[in-house]
Amino acid sequence: MKPHYADVKVKSQKRLNIIKGQLDGLGKMIGNDEYCIDLLNQSLAIQNSLKSLDAVLFERHLKTHVSHQFKNQEEKAASELVDLFKRVNK
Repeated sequence: MKPHYADVKVKSQKRLNIIKGQLDGLGKMIGNDEYCIDLLNQSLAIQNSLKSLDAVLFERHLKTHVSHQFKNQEEKAASELVDLFKRVNK
C-alpha cells in the first residue's frame, strides 16, 4: 500500500469512528426524548462529519485516479466528476 493511501485510510477510519460515536449519541438522545433542537444539532454535526469524510475521499480520488484517468481515460474521468457534482448539488 502506498504511503498516501495509508494516510487516507487512517484519516477515514478516524472520521468513521467519530461518526459512529455521534450516531450512537443521537440514538441515545432520541431514546431519552431530548429537546428537538438538540437532536437537530447532533444530526447536523453528523452531516458535517460525513462531509469531512467525503472531502478526504474526494481528495484521494483527485490526486490518484483522476490525474491518471485524464491522461488515459479523459471521458470517464469527466463523466464521473460531472455525475458526482450533480449528485452533490441535488
